[in-house]
Amino acid sequence: MATIIVLDDVYDSGVLIGRILSRKGHEVTPFTEEEEALAHIRKNTPDLAILDIKLKKMNGVEVLEEIKKISPGTKVIMLTGYPTLETARESIRLGASEYCVKPIDKAELEEKVAAVLND
Repeated sequence: MATIIVLDDVYDSGVLIGRILSRKGHEVTPFTEEEEALAHIRKNTPDLAILDIKLKKMNGVEVLEEIKKISPGTKVIMLTGYPTLETARESIRLGASEYCVKPIDKAELEEKVAAVLND
């Protein structure tokens, strides 16, 4: 299946997403630090990155921009507990494939991940 990274400022959120997607056969690596996630992407080029908008040092949109420079083929799904139309538009404009709102719905997450990976 796919290699996926999850970047969320809350470690438990990344672990939860990892559990959900691991059951579907994906290899998931959670991160809470932006620099660690970007360093991982430079070495490993994941198929998919799931990014929270609200992070520690950068925001998810800034990380999305960096990912697209480092690894243009990596698909991205944005996550947020604070949805705004502006953030959604900016994310899609910068190359995100999908946008999910927290709290995460297991079925919705599985469906969006499957759709993005099958593009």
